[in-house]
Amino acid sequence: MAGKRLRTGFTTGSAAAAAAKAAVFCLAGRRDLSEVEIPLPEKGRMTIPIEGVELFDGIARAMVIKDGGDDPDATHRARIICMVRIEPERLEEGVTIKGGRGVGRVTRQGLPVAVGEAAINPAPRRQIRKAVAEALLESGLKGAVTVTVEVPDGEKIAKKTLNPRLGIVGGISILGTRGTVIPFSNEAYRETITLAMDVARAGGASTVVLSTGGRSEKFLRWRRPDLSESCLIQVADFFSFSLREAAKRGFKEIIYACFFGKLVKMAQGYPHTHARKSRIDFDTLARWCALAGMERRKARAIKNANTAREVLRVVTEDMHGKEIIGQIVKRALFWARKFSGPSPDLTYYLFDTEGKLLVEMREKGMRVSRERSGSGKDKPLP
Repeated sequence: MAGKRLRTGFTTGSAAAAAAKAAVFCLAGRRDLSEVEIPLPEKGRMTIPIEGVELFDGIARAMVIKDGGDDPDATHRARIICMVRIEPERLEEGVTIKGGRGVGRVTRQGLPVAVGEAAINPAPRRQIRKAVAEALLESGLKGAVTVTVEVPDGEKIAKKTLNPRLGIVGGISILGTRGTVIPFSNEAYRETITLAMDVARAGGASTVVLSTGGRSEKFLRWRRPDLSESCLIQVADFFSFSLREAAKRGFKEIIYACFFGKLVKMAQGYPHTHARKSRIDFDTLARWCALAGMERRKARAIKNANTAREVLRVVTEDMHGKEIIGQIVKRALFWARKFSGPSPDLTYYLFDTEGKLLVEMREKGMRVSRERSGSGKDKPLP
């Protein structure tokens, strides 16, 4: 039976564009809007439901409930509101976009928005302006337009995002390079990762620390208090994406902090390590353990295991445990090198769930690349 078709959502930028367009229509006398069609930042169009519109003192207010589809993030179900004012006496063309309550403000360099400005990224700004222009043309209204974007719970929602670390204070960012949220793509999270890297580079960092989550990052900070907070980025399951983006920005060293389960998936070459997109191959894992010297009985136990935690327990109790874990880290480094390219140094920190450091392993950049192309000794392990 075919699987359920996953539902596409829309970004905070598309939500704001729809609300702005609906508010212009409201100023033109249309109060019964249930949906509007908007342009997407790159190409195509999308119809978005309108939660409500109202008019007071010459200002129209429209609200959209942000829908992440089958790929929800922290902003899923957030109320995105646009308040629109048109000044007919100002005949010059133009749409001014402002951030109101719940929309963050930029305090650090490196983001695509200037310090002091509302955290509404360039693509959503263009999208809002196009949507407003369409509404003006259709309604016949003219004049200078001011759009103020608000997110009533934005400051609370922002605490669940990386915005505070990026130097975005007071609320969420209005994001969306494509305008739609494809299930399990987490476009907003990917964009946050790249923004964090840009902030780190703008601050002069040559090392970036990628971690699979808050706990692995915390354990690394205990080991490496010398690292500044601005270079620490939680990349979740975006293994290949994060490495490519870090290398693209010219970081000299990429440090990866993780636990055993994610490490195994990296060692097996999965570009994305979420459970929906990757599964640990316990047969292959058992074969790796046997090749490193584990006796067959224990290797069979790994083959029949259900979780990475179960495997790690068997491995750490084995006399060849350190060698086995080391070999798995080397395999992960092989794939990390494939994704990052030859230049950056790569370092892995592997922790157990209690924070004990199991392995710290570094691979130099260009030196290792030349060895591979020469002797062939660094070909992928079996």
